Amino acid sequence: MALPDVCPAEHAGWLSTPLRRLVADPRRILRGLVRPGDTVVDVGCGPGFFTLPLAEMVGETGRVVAVDLQSAMLDRVRTRAERQGLLARIDLHECPADTLDLATAADFVLAFWMVHEVPDSGRFLAEVHSLLKQKARFLIVEPRGHVGAAAFARTTARAVDTGMTPLAPPRVAFSRAALLEVAPRRPSRPT
Repeated sequence: MALPDVCPAEHAGWLSTPLRRLVADPRRILRGLVRPGDTVVDVGCGPGFFTLPLAEMVGETGRVVAVDLQSAMLDRVRTRAERQGLLARIDLHECPADTLDLATAADFVLAFWMVHEVPDSGRFLAEVHSLLKQKARFLIVEPRGHVGAAAFARTTARAVDTGMTPLAPPRVAFSRAALLEVAPRRPSRPT
């Protein structure tokens, strides 16, 4: 079933081209955000453009959860990860259209060019927040030509409303980016 605002798997080839790597190099974008041993969630992973570099960055002791609602996208990730010897570090997770259906404690979550495809961004952002460990980070990147400044500001404000604090984001060509961190939880006061 094709969802109206979701890039179909049969058009995913352009998402993994060497030209795209020149414009949006995953290692440059994610530098300093992911460490060996981290648990990372790549939401809307598509064919694995970020998933595979993330798997290299987390090393043998880390995990990457590649989340997509299209099994064909996850099949592409599996094939590419097997070829590169990285599949042992990657968990493939097919989610339904209305929820992540995930219970992973994450050090970092990436949502690259996909939040605008989510039917209920408030619910999605609350779900992402529930996955994040204390002081974990969440990077949202949206295509500048598709998501206007006001819409992106609303998305960022919704993320802040869930309990995240904005940080200085990396620069991403042709995109709008927001880096957020889970705000420290305040200890409750005895009554």
